[in-house]
Amino acid sequence: MTTPYQSLDFQLGEDIDLLRRSVQQFASKEVAPRAAQIDRDNDFPRDLWPKLGQLGLLGITVPEQYGGSGMGFLAQVVAMEELSRASAAVGLSYGAHANLCVNQIYRHGSEQQRQRYLPKLCSGEHVGALAMSEPNAGSDVLSMTLKAEKRVDQFLLNGNKMWITNGPDADTCVVYARTGGNSEKNCLTAFIVEREFPGLSHHQKLDKLGMRGSNTCELVFEECPVPMENVLGGAGNGVAVLMSGLDTERAVLAGGPVGIMQACLDVILPYMHQRRQFGQAIGEFQLVQGKLADMYAGLNACRAYLYAVATACDRGHESRKDAAAVILFTAEMATRMALDAIQLLGG
Repeated sequence: MTTPYQSLDFQLGEDIDLLRRSVQQFASKEVAPRAAQIDRDNDFPRDLWPKLGQLGLLGITVPEQYGGSGMGFLAQVVAMEELSRASAAVGLSYGAHANLCVNQIYRHGSEQQRQRYLPKLCSGEHVGALAMSEPNAGSDVLSMTLKAEKRVDQFLLNGNKMWITNGPDADTCVVYARTGGNSEKNCLTAFIVEREFPGLSHHQKLDKLGMRGSNTCELVFEECPVPMENVLGGAGNGVAVLMSGLDTERAVLAGGPVGIMQACLDVILPYMHQRRQFGQAIGEFQLVQGKLADMYAGLNACRAYLYAVATACDRGHESRKDAAAVILFTAEMATRMALDAIQLLGG
């Protein structure tokens, strides 16, 4: 899975270049040959997780003492990009695991929580997820209705979460629930919930139009007991925990659309030379060349913006508006490029 043209060098450094080559080699060998089957069968490739762990990708932002690689968000963006280039489904599940779950536990977990959960998540022995969305609460997180009632030494969770990426497969899930409080700032609490907790069930695995190998489901909580030591970031601090990771989550997940865009070019460019019409390769027609130029320019514009945002995150200079803008821009450009690719392939 190599680029069939000379791509712009963004000078990201030796470590990032080495990481990219390693992920490319792994994805070419282990992911790309199975990508169609993974989507066709709606089959999450759990056997890939220990292999991703061996590469150091699952804990890429986590220090080595917890089983991670001690790199940063730019590195995670590149890993996300190259995995999504081979399979958007694998890339999406990777992002939900490595950033939405693992990174949040590292950022906000107690030392005991880090020691207990991160090693197995970083090795790939366990799969991670984050449960925020509900049927009537998506980006409007303060509308969530999952309730956590405090008892003597635990919280009881009641309600449901919807559209949870990795939900059917997750061993460890960061869950946000309403715990009351007198203001919007302290009305939510984050919890680390284990698959085996009684009262947690997995309902309606959802079928999707794409990325079908990244399983999505509804989580139902019925008197689900969560011990006090599984509160993440402190009781009533759920909004702060959630918002602190939102910018980096958006930046990392934007690597998915960039990988999809590169995959479009991987397919299109050889085909432009292979297919002939009216006595010449279709890549010689000016209209086709114009579309290819737009695709190439769009991809590199997305990369430049995304790498800049990720680098800012590594420096601690997250920008909420740019994190939101970059995932909007890359997603829209990837959709446009996929449609152009369909047309160029004769669709």
